[in-house]
Amino acid sequence: MSDKIQLYSLATPNGQKVSIALEEMGLEYDAHTIDIREGDQFTDEFIAINPNSKIPAIVDPTGDNGKPFAVMESGAILIYLAEKTGKFLPKDPVQRSKTLQWLMWQMAGLGPMFGQLGHFTRYAPQERDLSYGQERYEKEAKRLLKVLETQLNGQEYVAGNELTIADFAIMPWIVCLDVYYEAAERLELDSYKNISKWRDKLLERPAIKKGMDVCKFS
Repeated sequence: MSDKIQLYSLATPNGQKVSIALEEMGLEYDAHTIDIREGDQFTDEFIAINPNSKIPAIVDPTGDNGKPFAVMESGAILIYLAEKTGKFLPKDPVQRSKTLQWLMWQMAGLGPMFGQLGHFTRYAPQERDLSYGQERYEKEAKRLLKVLETQLNGQEYVAGNELTIADFAIMPWIVCLDVYYEAAERLELDSYKNISKWRDKLLERPAIKKGMDVCKFS
C-alpha cells in the first residue's frame, strides 16, 4: 500500500466534504472512484474497508500505530483528519464544541433531509404519487436553510469567524441543491443572502475547488 491516505469516494456531497478536507489540510492521498451507480460499494474489497457499503471511506496506511486504519462515515473521517493534522477543528473547548455541533447538525439533519428532497423531486419514479414526500421535504429543507441563514448572520463561517470542518461538511450540500437536484428555484435559494455569500466565498478557495472535483461522475 502507498504511504499516502487512500480515499474511496464519489463526488457526492458526502464524498466532496472529505476530499475538500484532504486538499485544505495538505494531506497527500490517492483517490479511488467508487461508482455507487454500478454497485462498486458492494464488492468484497470495499466492504472490507467499510462494512456499511457507503462512500466515502479512507484508509490511513499508518494510522493504527504504523498499521493501516480504515475510517468510515464522512463526519467521523473529518474529525479523524482534523485531529491528525491539528487543522480546522479548534482546540478551544467552546469553539470545538460549536464546530462539532454544526457538523452533527449536517450529518443528522441537513444531509438526510436534503437527500430526501432530491429523491422525491428528481429521482423517485414519477408514475407514483410523490406529492406528500415533496411537500414534506421541501418544507424541512426551507426550515434548515433558514437555520443556516440565521447562523451565518454577522459571522464569516458556520461555527464563527474561523473556517472549520463544519463548513466543509455543509457547503457541498448547498451546491447540490442547485447543481444536482435543480431545486434552487423551488427553494428560493438566492433569497438566502448570507448562505450565498458564504458558499461563493468558499468556492473561491483553490483547495475547495479542487476537492469538489475529486472522483467526479463520468
